[in-house]
Amino acid sequence: MAERTSYTCLLDADKIPQLKRDLQARGYDFREVPYAHFGAMSDSEKVNVAIYTSGKLVIQGKGTTDFIQFYLEPQLLGEARLGYEHILDPTMLEPRIGVDESGKGDFFGPLVIAGAFLNEAAARNMMEIGVRDSKLIKSDARIAEIAKQIRTTPGCVTDVVAIGPEKYNELHARMRNVNDILGWGHARVIENLLARVDSPKAISDQFGNKRIIEKALMERGRKIQLVQRHKAESDLAVAAASIIARDGFVMRLRKLGKEYGVALPKGASTAVQEAGFQLVAKHGGDVLGKVAKTHFRTTQKVLEGAPK
Repeated sequence: MAERTSYTCLLDADKIPQLKRDLQARGYDFREVPYAHFGAMSDSEKVNVAIYTSGKLVIQGKGTTDFIQFYLEPQLLGEARLGYEHILDPTMLEPRIGVDESGKGDFFGPLVIAGAFLNEAAARNMMEIGVRDSKLIKSDARIAEIAKQIRTTPGCVTDVVAIGPEKYNELHARMRNVNDILGWGHARVIENLLARVDSPKAISDQFGNKRIIEKALMERGRKIQLVQRHKAESDLAVAAASIIARDGFVMRLRKLGKEYGVALPKGASTAVQEAGFQLVAKHGGDVLGKVAKTHFRTTQKVLEGAPK
């Protein structure tokens, strides 16, 4: 492992008490850190540690490498993986584009498709930041924080195609298939990125026949290797794209809610129906075509249940 002066990873909640006990036994001095369970430092080991309520563990100092090699991996985690992922899977550091979307299962708001190109340096940075599938990150604030880090990482180039509800409904009426819309959006993101970077490969989740994207790609996109696979979010580039897409979706959903004077929940729950009732009472039934994906069954439920 190369010498490090800082390291970040995600720690399971059940490991936090053990970490505290172990650091106490090693003579660390504890301190309060905002938004953290605790911070601790050791002058002798030349390490500062902070474990945040989000689960992010931050290690800093000249002793970081030794801390990882001789304590974090063998004693706390019980596996020699962190810091060695690129050795176990060399493709993690290969340059590539990852593509993912957000909003597909949400009644309100747009469909946001994002792409992230990573070179080797950026891929290493994604590991440091703790990038993972956006669905595993429950806090919108945390999504926004990581998205900002991704966008400002050297060697990372991002692109977003946001399909607002009105345009989405128009496309769905014409294509009659969500996978066709996704294929078109994924292809546009890939083409946009290829105009700015040279990438041999693009990876996305397997949402349908690969030919849907291939057919929508133009000249640049037809020259690269297109990979579709289940659980593609395990790839760093796709995970980065998923966070960028979710951040874009959340921001646009909030803006839409403010525009129409009703807070718009995510998903398609009963809370979503209640918000739909409020919207229809305020603006009439036609408003759904401007704020929601009207092919959802929720549309009929809202129109039938809205106060007359």
